[in-house]
Amino acid sequence: MAQQSGAHGHFYWNELMSRDAEKAKKFYTGTLGWSFEAMPMPEGGTYWVAKMGETPVGGLFPPVGPQFDSVPESWMSYLAVDDVDARVKKAQGLGATLMKPIFEVPGVGRIAILTEPGGAAIGWMTPVPK
Repeated sequence: MAQQSGAHGHFYWNELMSRDAEKAKKFYTGTLGWSFEAMPMPEGGTYWVAKMGETPVGGLFPPVGPQFDSVPESWMSYLAVDDVDARVKKAQGLGATLMKPIFEVPGVGRIAILTEPGGAAIGWMTPVPK
């Protein structure tokens, strides 16, 4: 799913949280020429991989569940990190908050969603080696 190398500290993936996936897909298809490929999510629902030709360029995530009730539709960026568990410990020591437990996405990587000390949300992930 990577759009860039998995080098530590580089932006690796971006995904849009949208409550109206069809509207968002229509917008990005019409404006940028993206196509979308469905990928079932482990907890149910569909994650949409945005593609330019055959190249994955981002994702579309439907924010379903009470934990997303107050979260506005927005883009989320993910940074590649060498060891997500160790980096999260360092981040927490410097004032970051882990928004949910670190989790695995099979074939993708180990992922953490953080709020950095200033309040901005950011994803960190240790990608599965390609």
